[in-house]
Amino acid sequence: MSETRWLNETEMRAWSGFLETYELLDRHVDRQLRQEGGLTKVQYEVLHHLDESPTGHLCMSDLAERMICSRNGLTYQATQLEKAGLLRREANPADERGVLAVITDEGRRILHRAAPGHVNTVREGLIDLLTDDQITQLATIMDITRRHLRGLVQLPPPRRRVTGTTR
Repeated sequence: MSETRWLNETEMRAWSGFLETYELLDRHVDRQLRQEGGLTKVQYEVLHHLDESPTGHLCMSDLAERMICSRNGLTYQATQLEKAGLLRREANPADERGVLAVITDEGRRILHRAAPGHVNTVREGLIDLLTDDQITQLATIMDITRRHLRGLVQLPPPRRRVTGTTR
């Protein structure tokens, strides 16, 4: 068993600063989205992923994987968005057990109405506080940590695709 490598003062400042900054920025962004779009941050993210898809739809399991959330959590959010008329779910013709999440015209309208304020909030809370070099460094740091954590953190496995008949 190896000896614990405690965080030094600078490392602790970085870690604590990261946690506090994330929480504050998360609340700031969530408040803006609720005020301007009537959406939670997670609902905005769902609509954003669907809007960015060339087809305007994604398989629910693929969407859950992109968002790093459980299928149950995504199902709850999809239900809320469906009740609001911002998303609809359809059978996936390529997978008899699969379900597609499809953004509606109203979902696009709400997303596009909230997006400018969302971008301004992200800029105000983070991006515009940093120099171009710092943004590049932050992007590199996030790329490194994201790749590393995706290898460490066990995410729920994607649902197996049905490609033919079973016996």
